[in-house]
Amino acid sequence: MSPPEYPTDVAAGGGIFGGMTVARSRYFSADLFEFLDDLKNNNSREWFLANKDRYQRLVKEPLLRFIEAFAEPLHDISPNFSADARPSGGSMFRIYRDVRFAKDKSPYKTHAAAQFRHRAGRDAHVPCFYLHLEPGSVFAGAGVWHPSAESLDRIRTAIVESADEWRAVVTDPHFAARHELTGESLKRAPRGYDPAHPLIEDVKRKDFVCVQRFRQADACGPGFLDKFAASCASATPFVRFLTQAVGQEF
Repeated sequence: MSPPEYPTDVAAGGGIFGGMTVARSRYFSADLFEFLDDLKNNNSREWFLANKDRYQRLVKEPLLRFIEAFAEPLHDISPNFSADARPSGGSMFRIYRDVRFAKDKSPYKTHAAAQFRHRAGRDAHVPCFYLHLEPGSVFAGAGVWHPSAESLDRIRTAIVESADEWRAVVTDPHFAARHELTGESLKRAPRGYDPAHPLIEDVKRKDFVCVQRFRQADACGPGFLDKFAASCASATPFVRFLTQAVGQEF
């Protein structure tokens, strides 16, 4: 089954939803990145409280609108993944850092992000789609980051047992032209796996994530929703393989 196709841009007067209102909307502005840059240089509760209205207007509200608009193209990719536009507990990550066990006690993240989870995501380590907005670093991600030991072993076993399928997914020109595989890897083959296996470098992975990088100007442009949707669509075979490997329905 081929992934759904989304144009990287939409001609004026048209759009993937039958009109240009959603597809051609601008969700993010240069002011969002300026705010995040200012936050990086002033990462304190006092500064944030004094600039909280900027955060609400320039970061939180636009990101929630983007999440809401992405629900329809995401459903076309898979009905088992969710774009949840609730301001708390939904797809948008909180701006507040968990500093309980961190050496860096800076209270705020200096990026904005959204995670589009599988419906089993709260109960299992399953793949997701991801959007990252940071000055100098804008990217779409897909896959599973730091899976549980059980999910990790399931994925590695699936790669070994379905080697031809995995190889076809990651070498497909439609996928490889957009995405790069990233994340941590073991230095040696994990216990129980053949160090001479032709896909041992993939088996050694601790994360199974692909990313497509964008320019900051792309994120601020009128066609970014379509570009992000196209990125997720082209990662569909990769996410499908991982989702099925951990025992969930894509």
